[in-house]
Amino acid sequence: MTRYILLLTLFTYFFTVGQKHSDPTPEHIQQAKKLKSEYPDENIIILNNKEYVSFDKAKKSNKVIVTHKNYEELMNVNHRSDIQKYLYYDGESYINTFKFKYRNKKDAYFDIRDEAVSDDEMFHHDARVKYANVDFPVQGYKYYFESVKTTTDIKYFTSLYFTNKYHTLKKQIKIVVPKWLEIDFKEMNFDGYDIVKKESFDEKQNTKTITYTVNNLTGEFDEKRAPGPSYVYPHLLVLAKSFEKDGEKQLLFNQTKDLYTWYKTLINSMDEKPEELQEKVTELTENATSEEEKIKNIYYWVQDNIRYIAFEDGIAGFKPDESQNVFKKRYGDCKGMANLTKQMLKLAGFDARLTWIGTKRIAYDYSTPSLSVDNHMICTLFKDGKKIFLDGTEKFNSFGEYAERIQGKQVLIENGDNYILAKVPVNAALKNKETYNFNAKIIDDALVGTVSKTYTGESRASFLYHFNTTKKDKREIALNNYLNNDDKNLSVSNIVTSNIENRDKLLSIDYNLAQKNAVSSFDDEIYIDLDYHKEFGKFEFKNRNTDYLFSHKKHLSSTITLEIPDGYKIYETPKEVHADTENYTIDVNFKQTGNKLTYTKKFILKNAVIKTTDFNAWNDIIEKLHSVYQEQLILTKHN
Repeated sequence: MTRYILLLTLFTYFFTVGQKHSDPTPEHIQQAKKLKSEYPDENIIILNNKEYVSFDKAKKSNKVIVTHKNYEELMNVNHRSDIQKYLYYDGESYINTFKFKYRNKKDAYFDIRDEAVSDDEMFHHDARVKYANVDFPVQGYKYYFESVKTTTDIKYFTSLYFTNKYHTLKKQIKIVVPKWLEIDFKEMNFDGYDIVKKESFDEKQNTKTITYTVNNLTGEFDEKRAPGPSYVYPHLLVLAKSFEKDGEKQLLFNQTKDLYTWYKTLINSMDEKPEELQEKVTELTENATSEEEKIKNIYYWVQDNIRYIAFEDGIAGFKPDESQNVFKKRYGDCKGMANLTKQMLKLAGFDARLTWIGTKRIAYDYSTPSLSVDNHMICTLFKDGKKIFLDGTEKFNSFGEYAERIQGKQVLIENGDNYILAKVPVNAALKNKETYNFNAKIIDDALVGTVSKTYTGESRASFLYHFNTTKKDKREIALNNYLNNDDKNLSVSNIVTSNIENRDKLLSIDYNLAQKNAVSSFDDEIYIDLDYHKEFGKFEFKNRNTDYLFSHKKHLSSTITLEIPDGYKIYETPKEVHADTENYTIDVNFKQTGNKLTYTKKFILKNAVIKTTDFNAWNDIIEKLHSVYQEQLILTKHN
């Protein structure tokens, strides 16, 4: 107890001494108020941020070490703020320094934690995070933050971003490059920023110093469905090409071939035992009546039976697991699944090869030799003079169909000591067509009739994935809840589906629907809420800074046919809505033929994106669409 009291007393003493003179000065309070008025959405602002990057040769290995120092002056412009300051590292890096100081430069002692980063059971990697919860008790309160991070191999040091989580008033990045190191810095997304670059040479140290400065940097945007940061924020792509050691030139990634050669050394070091797969390959192919059926049996087996677990742990983040290991474990990352697909297809007599690719989250292609170019691996099948790309991680993707995230992206295909560059084909939105047809009539206060829904492409794959990953004894309930939107006003019955496990054919669902509380009558008038789904009715973009990305291109077609009761006529049909741009088409139409009203809607998202430059036009058309949705259809009795 005496020891505990002594420690508590010492901690209180040092904390009190450290905090003395740390409260904000009147000038700091005034500055914080001014900044809050200028940036009302900000709570923390970085007044000044300086980063220093230097390079050195490793003594015991043939590698270049990178030291990255960061200094920040942070101010609270709100009444009170609590933040978490953090820095990530992994098996190829470590953090030397992570500390805070008060404005009087006395050390601020926070509980600094160091933990493994965990996402969920589907992701395994060696990433760690060092962090501290930092409180700013009053407006104008300041801290200084300092960190030093060392990357043990320069090829893993791939980029330098200018932006921070918080708005930054002044930013400087200083890079000191020794003459023995050949390195380029590719400037990305500099347009719209007043970034000033200066270079100087120190003959005594034999180094070149590159300094970038910029003022008033907006903080990173916390927005869902946004493009990857490499599309949005200003940054330097670090391209380390070669270095001299002991009088010899050591190649890094001077050109794409160097990147491929390094990848190939990892592939060549694998201990493959494909014979362990032979029995399963024979089982999957022996009764197939065509080569395509053999390929599908293997490809779909990998999709259905190998559990995807992303794995980034040291060299395993780049080197595929051996096919026999993935086969035995029944799980693997994209590289392991691609390798298993390749080896099984080769055993079946096909030409299949490993293929590196960067998904659409990455802005670069293989003209840039860097580990930042790709983040995914698939398998390429060479057949009848064509390249067919197979991605086992995309559950229920049909053979020959490609996920939006890889469409149009460049691929690096293994080809012995050389490589092949190609591009994944781009599919039109029509490939993902989803239809809804409701033939309805009025019975009491409900719209009653038959519905037919169909799905193709990624629309079908998405449905099949969610349905088939539901426990079998829950699927009937899940399908009902999906069709009635878990809404008691929608009653679904007599459901008939096509083969709900077939990923190659059109998926169809037919059922009877009763939509309650959709009809009301007053005197000689009937009021109908004809459209239940109201797609995109409130899908507006307010105060958004980045493009909005959809999971895939969409082609949604809806037709509601209403039988008009005898003795009634339509008082007035709502206005039609039409828009056709580079990225989307919206059409809403009403047409009466005899005693039937046909209400059609078509939404085509041509490129799976609504760009910021489209937001105003999009919001205008959505406002018109919303007005249509809000307007009830009125039927009046006539003599």
